Amino acid sequence: MIIQADRPQSRRYRIRHETAFSYDDEVVASYNEVRMTPLSEDHQSTADTRIEVRPASTAYRYLDYWGTIVHAFDTSVLHRELRVVASSLVDTRIAFDDRTDRAGWDALGERSVRDAHAEWLIQTGRTEPDEELRALAAEVVRGRAPGDAARAASEFVHDKIEYVPGVTGVHSRIGDVWSERKGVCQDIAHLTITLLRLAGIPARYVSGYLHPLADAEIGETVTGQSHAWVEWWDGAWTAFDPTNAIPAGERHVVVGRGREYADVAPFKGLYSGSAASSLTVTVEIARLF
Repeated sequence: MIIQADRPQSRRYRIRHETAFSYDDEVVASYNEVRMTPLSEDHQSTADTRIEVRPASTAYRYLDYWGTIVHAFDTSVLHRELRVVASSLVDTRIAFDDRTDRAGWDALGERSVRDAHAEWLIQTGRTEPDEELRALAAEVVRGRAPGDAARAASEFVHDKIEYVPGVTGVHSRIGDVWSERKGVCQDIAHLTITLLRLAGIPARYVSGYLHPLADAEIGETVTGQSHAWVEWWDGAWTAFDPTNAIPAGERHVVVGRGREYADVAPFKGLYSGSAASSLTVTVEIARLF
């Protein structure tokens, strides 16, 4: 998602995320899990959240390995439509980074640091680079401290990849994205993470929501979408949105973190039956103050 520039202040948002599957024949049963509940942490508080499923389903909630809230449910009645609505009320506030003790390359190379952040340094199937990207990573970070190098890599990807919806899918790899020079927020995040990990900077994928308007009217409901950005570690975690080339701020709502999209996909599931399906997703966000 492309947005207007950030202005640092606290906000409260009401978010409604609806996912609807329609089938051309009756489905016997379906088994699903959703990651659509914003976290409560230092710079964000979730005051109210709920998941509604139709038809009615057996559901339970748990925290997954990465610390993301998951609602798992199964539907065992015949149905031609599955509808899931996630509603949340979230307070966010800007995170100011005034550190003076950022980690240098020597610190990032220490065995204890690399062991503690091992999962954020290893490439995955979606982020595995080719030789061209390896050379690019070395060029982007040359002569820079880790934090400056991470921001430079993020801005490099922002400048090189055109935001174009529909040219990639959830299974796209960064080699295809780099070849086409086009993609969406998840592709831009994946490519940024690739460069950071190649440089030896721990990096993770963040999934959530983004209010697209800096000056939205109070109470105005706008069309949004799920969004993705990155966090890197240089003594502490720093959040940055390479799609928009800005620090992640009070308009970014965190749902989950992982190595890549697959760890925090908003919806995963399967169904029993031979029916073909169609999917509709809508996200609505209203600023309340």
